[in-house]
Amino acid sequence: MAEAQPPLAARIAAYVLFLLLGFAVSVCGSFVQALWPPVGLLLALGATAATFYAGLRVTGTRLGAAMPAAGWFLALVLVIVPRPEGDTVLWTNATSLSWMFVGSILGVICATLPTRTSWFPGVPNSPR
Repeated sequence: MAEAQPPLAARIAAYVLFLLLGFAVSVCGSFVQALWPPVGLLLALGATAATFYAGLRVTGTRLGAAMPAAGWFLALVLVIVPRPEGDTVLWTNATSLSWMFVGSILGVICATLPTRTSWFPGVPNSPR
């Protein structure tokens, strides 16, 4: 009933790829959520959830969802720090705070989902 996991080398490559993808989604999402509120926030959160869930499904491990979340948090920490000139990317408004809070919750949710189910929650695996 359990799916076969990808080979170890492929999983390690996928972990690194999803770490970088999580970093990129965080940086892009930080700008998109501020550019087109509130639609930008929904787009950024959708991309974030898709990245975390794809990491879980592609690797078949919870670490696969945790790696893009780690990259997402790392980029978020770098984006939060103000520049010496006083420039900031994330402000203390509702959309920026929602971006950080809901994105964090999505990372935790995807990292704690079951690893060996079908692609869509609630849909049973096909019999083999």
